[in-house]
Amino acid sequence: MEPHIQYAQTADGVSIAFWTLGQGPAFVCMPNVPWSHLELEWQDPRLRSWYERLAEKRTLVRYDNRGSGLSDRDVSDYSLDAHLLDLEAVAGRLGLETFDLMGPLHSGPPAIAYAVRHPERVSHLILWCTYARGADYSSVPQVQAIRALMDKDWDVYTETVAHVGFGWSAGEDARVFAGFIRGSVSRESVQAFREAIDAYDVFELLPLIRSPALVLHRRRFSLPGVEVARRLTARIPGARLALLDGASAAPFLGDSEAVVGEIAGFLGLELEPARAAGDEGQAPVTVLFTDIEGSTALTQRHGDARAQEALRAHNRIAREALGAHRGSEIKHTGDGIMASFASASRAISAALAMQRGFAAHNESNPDWAMHVRVGLNAGEPVAEEGDLFGTAVQLAARIAAHAEPGRVLVSNVVRELAAGKGFLFSDCGDVALRGFEDPVRLYEVKEG
Repeated sequence: MEPHIQYAQTADGVSIAFWTLGQGPAFVCMPNVPWSHLELEWQDPRLRSWYERLAEKRTLVRYDNRGSGLSDRDVSDYSLDAHLLDLEAVAGRLGLETFDLMGPLHSGPPAIAYAVRHPERVSHLILWCTYARGADYSSVPQVQAIRALMDKDWDVYTETVAHVGFGWSAGEDARVFAGFIRGSVSRESVQAFREAIDAYDVFELLPLIRSPALVLHRRRFSLPGVEVARRLTARIPGARLALLDGASAAPFLGDSEAVVGEIAGFLGLELEPARAAGDEGQAPVTVLFTDIEGSTALTQRHGDARAQEALRAHNRIAREALGAHRGSEIKHTGDGIMASFASASRAISAALAMQRGFAAHNESNPDWAMHVRVGLNAGEPVAEEGDLFGTAVQLAARIAAHAEPGRVLVSNVVRELAAGKGFLFSDCGDVALRGFEDPVRLYEVKEG
């Protein structure tokens, strides 16, 4: 069951979205500053499994930091103290007297500061792939090179950040995460976060930590590298260092059970063995495909450079709609994108927003207009290695291929799921689709 989103108010008037999962002593997992999105995260089956694993014998608490996700985005203060206000608001709203605290990546310095300021509240401190000084991160040449991309091309920047963070071999995992970044936070907020991160410096606080501390780091993750993790551990009294295999900054990727095992051992927990893949069915999702008509002809007619401009415009419009309607980009298909939604009505709203965006683009650029088909289907696809597979996905792709350019076609199951949500459905009748023996009932959907 999807956790219920709640809100806490900070001392400076910012609304912070959070949810809780499980029962037992509280375990607060801080957000991966600067991008966090509670709903989009829950739609990722691996992240959802990761959170469920952490919540087996604890009450897991997750929140979106200010400026990101479902929390207030119209904010100006992104300082370390501001992030402490976010944490204090959630802990206060839940009435937490003591809790275990996990600070991943850029949330590490605020977690350290909180543990020093409130030693009576932090039962255990867990630091994941983090640092004490912002310079330990920002001085890395790779970071500087990536940052230079931000002002030039937001899409390229997010794709690069995702590949660096997940490892260059991550493939679709990185592509999906790049879409997640764009749906979680704006370019302007990331720029403000960057300035705040550079000012982080809690190095002198490390010897003052009184909570038992565990420092976790992956051996081949370099932003920052293992030497930073070793310095952290050496400065924190009684801290333990656990170096894990892999290069991904995402604890739920790679050998996530090794990460869970280290955390459980540190907290003194005995967890049940993880369920084998396929033990549970995947939660129903709505799958959306876009398909640019005649992309090859567009290239021949206008040349590679102009055709690439059209593709970038398509990607921008589609991703803005995904971000606005809480969709997750699964992959780019070359002539379009594949995305998933936890809600059929949100998927339809995103599809209609995309077609409005494409129409506006064509009106402004009649010489290189693009005509896009959009198709949707809902079901229980198989999730594997960041992708979705199965009949539900195949049918969504066939529906998109059958649609007329500029139209949105949906299956009957999508229509039924979105019934009463204000959309207008026009019956297109039973349609024979390639690869499916029986005709499929399709509907064109329009704004209500």
